[in-house]
Amino acid sequence: MYLWIKALHVISVIAWMAGMLYLPRLFVYHCDAPKGSIQSDTFKIMECRLLKAIINPAMVATWVFGLILIWQGGWYTDGWLHAKVLLVLILSGVHGVYVRRLKDFAADKNTRPAKYYRILNEVPTVLMIGIVILVIVKPF
Repeated sequence: MYLWIKALHVISVIAWMAGMLYLPRLFVYHCDAPKGSIQSDTFKIMECRLLKAIINPAMVATWVFGLILIWQGGWYTDGWLHAKVLLVLILSGVHGVYVRRLKDFAADKNTRPAKYYRILNEVPTVLMIGIVILVIVKPF
């Protein structure tokens, strides 16, 4: 059963990361759309659906399957896992920032420029690199 849970965990991570990388790109383009325009309304719908249908469920599934793997694998005392969980907690915090920014766009209250979202888009990538290295290499 462990390998099935691991496969579901990896699938969930891929879906979560896909959404975490795509949503800020939508924000970049949304910045250029005039408030109240059809284009802005379309971005609002796309952003909301992406968050509710993909990103949120994938994050929950990632955590659930990950915690099961920790328990079944007995990894809870390993240093690499503690570092990984810290990075996943930070990634979850970035997820929360995305939710907040989505609410700003939904209310036509975004005050941040497209450059902010371009930079924010890189944060999940850096965290993902660290997480993958910790899981594969297990340096400590």
